Amino acid sequence: MKHYQLYIFDWDGTLMDSIGKIVLSLQNAAALSQLSIPTAEQVKGIIGASLNEAAHMLFPKINDSQKQQLIFHYKDQYLNQNNTPTPLYANTRQLLTGLKQQSKTLAVATGKARVGLEKVMAESNTKHFFTTTRTCDDAHSKPHPQMIEQILDELKVPASKALMIGDSYYDLEMARNAKVDSLGLTHGAANFQTLSKCKPKAIVHSMEELSKLVL
Repeated sequence: MKHYQLYIFDWDGTLMDSIGKIVLSLQNAAALSQLSIPTAEQVKGIIGASLNEAAHMLFPKINDSQKQQLIFHYKDQYLNQNNTPTPLYANTRQLLTGLKQQSKTLAVATGKARVGLEKVMAESNTKHFFTTTRTCDDAHSKPHPQMIEQILDELKVPASKALMIGDSYYDLEMARNAKVDSLGLTHGAANFQTLSKCKPKAIVHSMEELSKLVL
């Protein structure tokens, strides 16, 4: 596989095994907001989008007051109430270390809020790997290309030398909209068939398999 100068990673479901915590936190938030409780598959289907966008996708008739309640309860659940473990996927640290040893530039483009990303990066001791990061607080929600466009502009890297790595349709469609190559991971939110729709350069099933392609 072609080697790139810049590797842009999604966070949830790509580097960190947090899908279970996201699902439960959103289900609890829906219950606390007196909204219908979505299924696990429905929640997985919106992972990658910002909370604001996700709320409208899951609850098309939601009003502003209900949406603010849902977002408040979700953040409280995820940050304070829900103790579901969220470890890095196996071999993640080795992959990031290997890329840095090859003098590659690493970035994050995530649908998480800034406070949430900073918290998990500190807890996982991974912030030092990444030159820059973008969250839903910094740019339009995926699949809009703005997160990637901002990263490319800041780092002065042409789109042809960047690779977006993600586990959701929104990650890979964002890359396609930014005219950046992408690679899909199936250990997170979306399956092989869903990721295939975005025409990534490859789809792998683990960090170990990813490492064999890029290192």
